[in-house]
Amino acid sequence: MESHDHDTTEEFQREVLARRGQLYGAALRMTGCPAQAEDLVQEAVMRAWTFWDRFQPGTNGRAWMHRILTNTFINGYRRKRREREILGEIRRDVVAAEGWDRGLHRVPGEGLSDEVTEALAGLAPDFRDVLVLVDLRGKSYREAADVIGCPIGTVMSRLHRARRAMKRELGAYATAQGYVTAQAA
Repeated sequence: MESHDHDTTEEFQREVLARRGQLYGAALRMTGCPAQAEDLVQEAVMRAWTFWDRFQPGTNGRAWMHRILTNTFINGYRRKRREREILGEIRRDVVAAEGWDRGLHRVPGEGLSDEVTEALAGLAPDFRDVLVLVDLRGKSYREAADVIGCPIGTVMSRLHRARRAMKRELGAYATAQGYVTAQAA
């Protein structure tokens, strides 16, 4: 931090620190989160202290501080958006480099009954991966082939065999739940 003389410090306290409550209210409206609002006010006060030599005495200190607060919020939002974009690019690069969706190694259980989750877990990994991609994640055969790194024909074959195995495994459950009639099972 820069060195400021005693008069400057008192003026800073009068113009900036006395307005922390107002700044917090504005920051809370911007962020919607008390902890983030406190952090935003703290960062804005630090910026104000850093650039205190640019403040012109006799001007509107409240407006000056609110402008610093707003700019700090906007810059933070832009920084977070850039970080999300960069992380998204890194993730896409990793998936492309590995040719693999890491989520395939887990059996997705969200919204699925225990019986279906168990049946999925019982499939061979090659069959399960294709079934998860196409039937649960809505990928096309081409997209599934690209993720797994095999021809479309292989995807179609594995999918057919996986569906047949799931039908065999879940036939009684599907009938009991009323999804199919006894003749269709």
